[in-house]
Amino acid sequence: MIRRLTLHQLTIFTALAQHGNMTRAAKALHMSTPALSIQIKQMSDAIGMPLHEQIGRKLYLTDAGRRVEEAARDILNRLEALDSEIAELQGLEQGRLRLSIITTAKYFVPKLLGSFCQRHPAIEVSLDVANRDQCLNRLERNLDDLYIMGKYPEALAVEAVPFMENPLLVIAPSGHPLADRKNLSPKLLAEESFVMREQGSGTRLAAESFFESHKIELKTRMTLGSNEAVKQAVAGGLGLAVLSQHTLILDRASGAFAVLDVKGFPLIRQWYAVYPRGKRISAVTSAFLQYLISEGEKSIRSHP
Repeated sequence: MIRRLTLHQLTIFTALAQHGNMTRAAKALHMSTPALSIQIKQMSDAIGMPLHEQIGRKLYLTDAGRRVEEAARDILNRLEALDSEIAELQGLEQGRLRLSIITTAKYFVPKLLGSFCQRHPAIEVSLDVANRDQCLNRLERNLDDLYIMGKYPEALAVEAVPFMENPLLVIAPSGHPLADRKNLSPKLLAEESFVMREQGSGTRLAAESFFESHKIELKTRMTLGSNEAVKQAVAGGLGLAVLSQHTLILDRASGAFAVLDVKGFPLIRQWYAVYPRGKRISAVTSAFLQYLISEGEKSIRSHP
């Protein structure tokens, strides 16, 4: 009987659908894999149909499984909305905040979040750090309250609130021949090799757009999936890179990099707080959004 399904089981099933693997789902829920498997079997027995199938190493939901996941997510989302409504009645201090941020934002969001939580110590917070594609996937599935990214998805129905500048810089290894030159023409970089973030990265998209506008085709020597890996490659002399100024906060004093003085740089982009259009945001989410905006304004005033 479907009515016998528990909220715990629905939570387990949405995790299984998200991760596509019993071991990863169990780890995310801090369960053992056998215990999770038993719960999924009990759900299948209650419904009277298999909810997933295993093909090779991959797990796929059946038609019934997809419908169960959709219903489970609807139920859990409604309960979370109710939780937020009750929290609003109780006051801001009883709420919950779920954030998903792209990897570059990890250099400043945790600090902002820490200051916010000091003001509201009873708020329960979860923070997911992901690449852009993973963050967009979470946004499409409405898994979080806010999404912090440098380029919002224009193809999706979202509200995108700019709150802070995101300057992009060209960096080179210390001692690079161009490091001491001023007002460099972008065309001088046409012969340089570049270390780039992965396809789809907001930083990469902005860099490619800038150089394309100057009719320059970048020579990509290496593509890496994290800012830290890109910085290590540049420090090792493998090429230049375009990175957010925020990623260099802890590296300026190391002497491993030089910021090149290139015409048109820094590229001034924006950080956005994004959420699905029409979503009813909670009092906690609204408070954090206003906090981000105020901190962004402070940042502009301190760096005119």
